[in-house]
Order: sequence, then C-alpha cells, then structure tokens
Amino acid sequence: MTAPVIFDPYSLPTDDNVNKYTFCVELKSSQWFLQKGKMIAYYGQIEFNGVGHGRLDRLLRTSFHSPLHAGDWVVADGSGKMLLADRAFDVNSYDLDDGNLTIRSGNLLAYQPSLALKQSIVPGFLTLIGTGKFVAASNGPVVFMEPPIRVDPQALVGWADCPSPCHHYDHGYMTGVLGGIRSLTGLGGTSGEEHQFEFVGAGTVLLQSTEVLMAEQATGQVANEPGVPGGGQGGPGQAGAAPRLPGQLGDLQRRFGL
Repeated sequence: MTAPVIFDPYSLPTDDNVNKYTFCVELKSSQWFLQKGKMIAYYGQIEFNGVGHGRLDRLLRTSFHSPLHAGDWVVADGSGKMLLADRAFDVNSYDLDDGNLTIRSGNLLAYQPSLALKQSIVPGFLTLIGTGKFVAASNGPVVFMEPPIRVDPQALVGWADCPSPCHHYDHGYMTGVLGGIRSLTGLGGTSGEEHQFEFVGAGTVLLQSTEVLMAEQATGQVANEPGVPGGGQGGPGQAGAAPRLPGQLGDLQRRFGL
C-alpha cells in the first residue's frame, strides 16, 4: 500500500493544484476574493472579512460590483497558504489576460482583486473583467470550444471574449412524437436536444464534461451533521430543502419574496 503524501506549508504548491479536487492559494500580505464555504484549511495569518467591511471599501470599489451576490463572498487578507475545494468537484485555475469571462455563479470559487467581478445580464452568471487568476469548479473536466456552437444549458460553465448566447429551440424535435408526448403529459422536461444556448462570433465556450449541473447549496450554510454546532439552522440550505442549481434565480427570488 502506497503511503499518503503529507503536506506542510513548505511542500504545498503555490497558486496551483494539490490534486484535481483541491487548489492552494498563497497570500503574501495580499487579498483574494473567496466564495463562502470553499476554504477547507489554511496555514499562516489570514483574516476573512465580509464584503462591505469598511476597511475594504477601496478594494470593493475596484473589484466587486455584484450587490446580489455580496452576501456570498468574503475577502481573504494576510499571509499564508489557503486550500480551496468544493465537494470533490474538479477544481482548476484559469488566467485572464485583459479578458472578459462570464461564468456560472456557483462554479466560481475565488479570484484575484486585479479582476473586477460584475453581474451578468444572464441570470445566474457573473462576469470577470481584466487581468488575473481565478479558481473555478466543474462537474468533470472542462472542455474548451470555439463558436459557432450550440450547447446543452446544463453542460455550460461559461464563455470568454464572445457575445452572450441566445436561446435555440429545436422546432422539429418539439413538434415530433417525443415532443408531443411531453407537451401532453408534462413528462420528461426539456432536454439539450430540445433547447440549447447558441454562441456565435469569436471567443471560447467552456463546457463541463457532463449534463448534470453541480448541485448548489446556500453558501456559508453549516451542514446538518452530528457534532457540528448550529448545523442546518436557518435558511433554504437546511435539511429537506430542495437544492438550488447554478443558473436559478434562488437568491433573487427569496430577497423579493417570490
């Protein structure tokens, strides 16, 4: 039996993957934006402050412009090494060079403040603009595709440097035998063969290698598990609640009582 690899602050990689499920960020008297619930451990002296903290106003003015998601993010500030993961989904880092990338809000784990985060006009997505590194999760490895292309919405992770997609509905499929059964019975829902996102123009489309979305949970929610103080208390993330999926309007709906 092979002995496990045991890491310490000196053997951990710098701004790189520990394995395909875990990423290590090094802070040197610096900051990273971090989605709540994605830090699993850290070495060093690192503080975590909520978005809106007075001392960070200047940073927020340049790097965070998404009020609907402000409650889901914190700023990691200090020196040390921080491990990021998301329920054993694949985790990777990506570099933007004076770029423009839109990504599902649930898939984005962290990003450098040299990037500016903004709300996309597409519900459930966020846009990163500028130059810097970000960390994202996916259900399986990410595949990079060139437009023009039509994509199953549930396989879509994001798109870079190209226009937002439009909806495409396959008329022939929906009016055929299977479409007729679905319209009469309501069974089967909508599949990627009936409905796609269509991308045109120059740029890159990011796909996860499965049609199953990452099940999203309320960020920062304490799990309802034995021995975890306050587990499962409050909010839609408690036991028995239906899981939210990236791309849904969950937070927006709750805030307006929908």
